[in-house]
Amino acid sequence: MANIQERRDKDGKLISFSIRVFRGRGADGKQLKPWTATFDVKPTWKEDAARKKAEAFAATFEKECREGTTSDSRRKFSEYCDYVIGLKEQRGAKHSTIASYKDLTERIYPEIGHIKLKDLRADDLNRLYSKLSKTTVKATIAKSIIDLPAVLKQKHITRAALSNETGLAESTVSAAVRGDTCSVKTAAAISEALGLRCEKAFLVLNENKALSPKTVTEHHRLISTVLKQACREGLIPYNVATNAEPPKVERKDINSLQTSDLPAILSALELEPLKWKVITHLLLITGARRGEVLGLKWSAVDFVNSRIHIKNNVLYSSDIGIYQDTPKTAGSVRWIVLPQKTMDLLTTWKTAQEADAKKKGAFYKNPEGLLFTQEDGSPMHPDSVTTWLDRFAKRHKLPHVNPHKFRHTMASMLIYEHVDVVSVAKRLGHSQVSTTTDIYAHVIEEADQQNADILERVFLGNS
Repeated sequence: MANIQERRDKDGKLISFSIRVFRGRGADGKQLKPWTATFDVKPTWKEDAARKKAEAFAATFEKECREGTTSDSRRKFSEYCDYVIGLKEQRGAKHSTIASYKDLTERIYPEIGHIKLKDLRADDLNRLYSKLSKTTVKATIAKSIIDLPAVLKQKHITRAALSNETGLAESTVSAAVRGDTCSVKTAAAISEALGLRCEKAFLVLNENKALSPKTVTEHHRLISTVLKQACREGLIPYNVATNAEPPKVERKDINSLQTSDLPAILSALELEPLKWKVITHLLLITGARRGEVLGLKWSAVDFVNSRIHIKNNVLYSSDIGIYQDTPKTAGSVRWIVLPQKTMDLLTTWKTAQEADAKKKGAFYKNPEGLLFTQEDGSPMHPDSVTTWLDRFAKRHKLPHVNPHKFRHTMASMLIYEHVDVVSVAKRLGHSQVSTTTDIYAHVIEEADQQNADILERVFLGNS
């Protein structure tokens, strides 16, 4: 039943009723913000009559809310945005998406959160985007101010053990212990695990960074998504975000390796630990995302048909840590055929991992059969791959490499070799072929020039 509360002016005269309808709880168990409405009282009405009218209005309003037919557009943007985010969470939106939405609202709500849906205009949004474009944010980082290696030695704690204790990637722990900058959360976790006061072990620093056009556009997309839902529910007649003008995001050219770079990279990998050799090899050959490679399980390796099944993803979120999810989109669930050399490498790694697990005994727990784990068998932090590749390149004086650079390299090489874009999109896990053509438009154009040269030579006889 709707909750009805009187509102009176300073003289005690009844002027309106505030109506609230309980909406239930979200997927996280937290109570959702209620539907609200205001029923104004005309000066000529007696209080008893006004209350009866308000009760009748409240009953109708509650019915419309329950049936999803309410046309109340007096809700503030912030209230409705929370509702839409909760709705998406209930319907299975990925945790990373919901976390990103909530982060964006921290900048959106102070500017337009108080505006009612029916009053929100395109110029309100344009002012928000202009302000965001001029906004600088403080990136808070920390740096050790004590000799952490000595502390670890004194306490007889290895970096691997500290990684297990804190739940942080071993590469993250090693960097912080070495004296590199880290997040404040990382500093706090390490300090707590070592029994130290964070302010005595780390110095907190602030860096100012301007919001990029891409980040501002992400705010616009969330606002547009919310208003699109409001249109569907009949709360507003049209989506004013379509008339707003977020900053233009310039598409950068893809960053891929040259064919001439590969022999040196493959040669350097022969000097590295087997686990990292296999991870890097898979990134290059499959073009898979780093989380997809870390999410691979032995049950997804088809040794008979020389292929792997990409159907799991290892991710990290500041609120829940390392977790597993399905790949980015439905189209990202795919089989990828591998060369025999890659399959042989996987066989060697499987034997080595089993021997290592047997040696570690009860300490090592990998019940899901992940191909790649931390020292104790738990899933690896995705950032550890990026960090290792960066140091690998510096160690061997190679061009800078990262997981996505390998992905771009694989796709570019297939396109240059005239593999059809549909096959490339399928291997990359793109749900739409248009995504592939958009990202690799420049590469496709260059490949088409090669086609023109071939046709000229064959049909026109030019050498």
